[in-house]
Amino acid sequence: MITYARPVGGDPYRPPMETTLTAPIDWTGQLAEQLEWHWREQLRPRLDGLTDEEYRWEPVAGCWNVRPRGTSSAPMAVGAGDFTIDFAFPEPEPAPVRTIAWLIGHLVVGVLGARAASHFGGPPFDYATHEYPGDAATALDQLDATYAAWTTGVRGLNPDDLRRAVGPAEGPWADHPMAELVLHINREVLHHGAEIALLRDLYRWRDAAE
Repeated sequence: MITYARPVGGDPYRPPMETTLTAPIDWTGQLAEQLEWHWREQLRPRLDGLTDEEYRWEPVAGCWNVRPRGTSSAPMAVGAGDFTIDFAFPEPEPAPVRTIAWLIGHLVVGVLGARAASHFGGPPFDYATHEYPGDAATALDQLDATYAAWTTGVRGLNPDDLRRAVGPAEGPWADHPMAELVLHINREVLHHGAEIALLRDLYRWRDAAE
């Protein structure tokens, strides 16, 4: 290390370090692309070819599912149409295995639809009034629509929007920043998408010899 003459009573002089300026980060784009890349490259292609049987297939006894009205044995069964979704509050520990139908219903209502409604002016969503489909094609249409509503809203956020509090729609997290909610939704979709992908693998190999 090169040092320079010490001024009387002072520390050795060192010339100022050079700094490298980097381009500003588009945080909205980064947050949005994290989810959009996963959806485009991994999750949505894994849902192609989903059949009605596979959609509601139960790999073990006691699964939570989407069922014809009046056939559920879960503590709660909610929904507005011919099918209801199994539920319990509080959630039991450990939680039951959830079918693909249940997981898609949860993503549509609790993860994407309700948040697009609360934060981006989308149509209202809640578990009790949603019409859960009994077929895979309709469920995927609902998933595509709520995913598009949420991601379009996220793409419209500016830096000030990302810093602002999410407000009373998020209950005890009302004072948390919008960026934190966007990251949470990203995690939720990745997590439940992985569960769906695993169920597809299990269904494909369900009849394989041990």
